[in-house]
Amino acid sequence: MSETPFWKSALVWGLVLLGLAFAAPNLFYDRVEKHNDAVAAIEAANGIATPDQEAARALWPDWAPSAIVPLGLDLRGGAHLLAEVQVADVYAARIDAMWPDVRDALRDVRDQVGNVRRQPSVEGVLRVAISNPEGMAVALEKVKALATPVVSLTGIGQNDIEVSAEGTEIIVQLSEAERIATDQRTIQQSLEIIRRRVDEVGTREPTIQRQGEDRILIQVPGIGSAAELKSLIGTTAKLTFQPVVRITQDAATNPGPREALLPAMDQPGTYYVVEKTPVVTGEELTNAQPAFDQNGKPAVEFQFDPTGARKFGDYTANNIGKPFAIVLDDEVISAPVIQSHIPGGRGIITGSFTVEESTELAVLLRAGALPAEMTFLEERTIGPELGADSIAAGQTAALVGASLVAAYMIASYGIFGTMTIMALAINIAIIFAVLSLIGATLTLPGIAGIVLTMGMSVDANVLIYERVREELREGKSPAAAMDIGFSKALSAIMDSNVTGLITALIMFFIGSGPVRGFAVTSVIGIFTAMFTAVYVTRAIIAIYLGWRRPKTIIV
Repeated sequence: MSETPFWKSALVWGLVLLGLAFAAPNLFYDRVEKHNDAVAAIEAANGIATPDQEAARALWPDWAPSAIVPLGLDLRGGAHLLAEVQVADVYAARIDAMWPDVRDALRDVRDQVGNVRRQPSVEGVLRVAISNPEGMAVALEKVKALATPVVSLTGIGQNDIEVSAEGTEIIVQLSEAERIATDQRTIQQSLEIIRRRVDEVGTREPTIQRQGEDRILIQVPGIGSAAELKSLIGTTAKLTFQPVVRITQDAATNPGPREALLPAMDQPGTYYVVEKTPVVTGEELTNAQPAFDQNGKPAVEFQFDPTGARKFGDYTANNIGKPFAIVLDDEVISAPVIQSHIPGGRGIITGSFTVEESTELAVLLRAGALPAEMTFLEERTIGPELGADSIAAGQTAALVGASLVAAYMIASYGIFGTMTIMALAINIAIIFAVLSLIGATLTLPGIAGIVLTMGMSVDANVLIYERVREELREGKSPAAAMDIGFSKALSAIMDSNVTGLITALIMFFIGSGPVRGFAVTSVIGIFTAMFTAVYVTRAIIAIYLGWRRPKTIIV
């Protein structure tokens, strides 16, 4: 066998060692997973670590590769939810937020329209009464000027609101084009917020996708129950900054029009009457991080975007000496008195937080508030025992398949069959290394793809060995026969793998779900099988022939 250049041998064995190194963490799955989750939590907490997190982080050395193959819902167990987004809530909130703009617009022409008063109406409709009917045309013109073009492909040339008159009342509601565009934005925003919330807590490879017009499918491996998942994504984390009208100890206090009675989070028995319309909302936050206040207690720092910073600064400048409620999910977590103008849009939320609570609150605020309430139509928990059974079945299938392949190759090709099995083991390790590096989720069909790859990966060696046998019958030396066998069989090996690769790629791009899982492991297996069958096996045989230098070989 001709001598292989040193750089080729070094490259082959270097890739093998890298594959083994990156596949190794999967042998210690639970330990590495706890380490990775701890690192993610510490990073999310801006470097603040609990003793439990530090202990979990110490389970695996930081210098070692720590990427592992994420297990799918069918292998690991987890939670399945089907949620319906209540988009009508967004219509109501959007129209409700227009009242200050409508009021200010009509205030400029009060001499023509008279007094302006908001009337009771159904959700999603704003009714405004004017006292001077003769000024209705001017009022309509002013309110219509508040309309803006709809930003969507279906709404080109249409405005976002429809304004009409009914007696002495002006009626404002969203146009049909704006409702369609709002539906699209609401669902997309909900998808992104759910994905960020799930990812922030270290959960790996969730399935979060839209179904139908207003439904979202959520499947998260590793979550203990559907209730736990609902708790994670169902928290609105709606942060608002609202003016305080008065403070009371009477839970039966009736708030005035456009006011709300909210309890204090850390002061039982204390209630705040606040204006319903917030000055600034959490949607205008650009960042939130866990921190500590001047007394060393856990808190949350926040930063507004330019719009929010301007509104926050203007309000604090005009209301010095007045209390200002920081409201989280309809509870007042703090109501500090404004001592001075606060420019720049930066502040801090203090309260009776633990480090874990301040970290969780920062995560929820960074992820943003869900734009609308979600109703869960379907809840299902897949227990880890089902995943354990699936993994055990896959392991059994892999062991049986590997044993039969090994028995056949050794019976057919002796010592060279044993070398093929060594290369096959390296092939499986490299498959797991690649899956770990790219973060591909391993499902039960994926295991089937790996088992099938085990049987198919020895095809190349069968072609090579049969060609070597032919050369040996013609009287070639062992080294020459091996050279010819590897070089001449390469074209046939390429042809057979290209056809398999085309089929796998078609399954990947056209298929979905389990079909794609099978296709991913098949594609990776085809490439790794070619590498191990042709290059790794040849490197092993070169070492054997160089060490033993046999005059004859039996293949």
